[in-house]
Amino acid sequence: MSDRSLRGMRLGAQSMETEQGVEPAPRQDVQYVCEDGEKITVTFSAEADVPSTWTSPTGKEGVLMDGSKPDDTPEKPVRTHWDMLLERRSVEELEEILTERLKQLRERRGEKVS
Repeated sequence: MSDRSLRGMRLGAQSMETEQGVEPAPRQDVQYVCEDGEKITVTFSAEADVPSTWTSPTGKEGVLMDGSKPDDTPEKPVRTHWDMLLERRSVEELEEILTERLKQLRERRGEKVS
């Protein structure tokens, strides 16, 4: 047998790989401060876009410690399913489709269709 026998080893619970020669990705620590002075430190990747606000584990919202305030640009309105449907069809077309589908459903059930 080989020198690295798995006899008695809990498979999946432990890795046979070593961390020798592995370098972690570059990181940056970003600090946020809440209105009451609570400081939050969050670690991001060096290439990550850092958000201007962060919610602490206690539920308070903190802003970047460098003093920049978040921009209050209005968010894009949320498009609902109904909005997207109206982009493709008019209300009259939808009413025709509904009538047709209800007729097919009633015929399948054996109901009298007029």
